[in-house]
Amino acid sequence: MSQHNIVGSEAFNRTPPLVIRKVRTGGMRRRKARAVLIFAAGAGVTALGGLVTLAAMMTPGLTG
Repeated sequence: MSQHNIVGSEAFNRTPPLVIRKVRTGGMRRRKARAVLIFAAGAGVTALGGLVTLAAMMTPGLTG
């Protein structure tokens, strides 16, 4: 049989119990959405940079 150290636990607290009425949810969902947004923004910037580089290489007047 295992023994647990429950001294000082809320089981022995004489104060009235605290009722949690509302728990905010969605923290992980927001974190995932933020990560997807950052990834998409990075991919967009990379694609735009590639298009600008391609346009600079194709245009004869812009190169030195």
